[in-house]
Amino acid sequence: MTSPQPAETRTQKRSAQTATLAEIAREAGVSAPTVSKVLNGRADVAPSTRARVEELLRAHGYRRRRAESTRSPLIDLVFHELESAWAMEVIRGVENVARDAGLSVVLSESAGRLTPGRTWADQVAARRPHGVILVLSGLDESQRALLTSRSIPFVVMDPAGDPGADVPSIGATNWQGGLAATRHLVDLGHTRIGAISGPTRMMCSRARVDGYRAALETAGLPVDPGLIVTGDFHHEAGYRRGLELLRRPDRPTAVFAGNDLQALGLYEAARELGLRIPHDLSVVGFDDLPVARWVGPPLTTVRQPLMEMAEAAARLVLDLGREDRSSTATRVELATSLEVRSSTAPPREGQAVAG
Repeated sequence: MTSPQPAETRTQKRSAQTATLAEIAREAGVSAPTVSKVLNGRADVAPSTRARVEELLRAHGYRRRRAESTRSPLIDLVFHELESAWAMEVIRGVENVARDAGLSVVLSESAGRLTPGRTWADQVAARRPHGVILVLSGLDESQRALLTSRSIPFVVMDPAGDPGADVPSIGATNWQGGLAATRHLVDLGHTRIGAISGPTRMMCSRARVDGYRAALETAGLPVDPGLIVTGDFHHEAGYRRGLELLRRPDRPTAVFAGNDLQALGLYEAARELGLRIPHDLSVVGFDDLPVARWVGPPLTTVRQPLMEMAEAAARLVLDLGREDRSSTATRVELATSLEVRSSTAPPREGQAVAG
């Protein structure tokens, strides 16, 4: 029986890695220390040189061994927009897991873009966090390659678009939530039901409206395109787009607002027009933010388990960073549920038909 030779194996692995780095340095026309600076995210490298080295690293499939680098005790949490109570629920969830793991959370924002800028990716590579969580955002191909080459795992929470089969993601049952919200209004007797969607570029927004359409079609009710307006998930959009719907001569008797912030904007529009909720107008939101229970009247909404989603994303990114775990992509959807409160009621007699 031949005994194993772990020392020899380690030497062979080191030689193969060294040869690869040396080849990259030769092909790039730079020194080995320059390649090392790029790998370590150092800022003192010319942008053109950095781009050339990064391209060669990707071409050679270079991946830093986890044992080579000391990770910072951090999780990077990236929002496409960092505002509102919605973001606070996500931050709390990630913080819960990070605290238990002895880690801190670094927050950043991509200023409304669906992918962070290149400067952000270089900064993350230099920080070497335990992992990256992107919320309503994503990474382009070069950013994925950069993080992968540094063995920095990443997870997308509530992806804006299709993240791809190889990208771990955590989401919610948005279609089912839109279906449940609209079916609740149909069951109350409403037949003219409006919808204020979120941005059409976001997958969660499209799924909620698809669920709304499915509920109407299943009930044998027509889907009126004029009753579907597009918002941006902010309070102001709920107010402005709500006014459009409520000023129609055949206004809806109920509205699925797409998220809680837009629902609160719709409340304001209804008050301005002298409409009482739920006597004149039923409203359903989506998210179940803490404020939904305290507005007047308390908001019927679809509960999206934001804190639980954030906790699941944090646990997943830490699991993916462990040596004994496979990097196979994982896609998880947490269930939504309808929370019925006081903002919905049957339409007044004759209102369901006449509007």
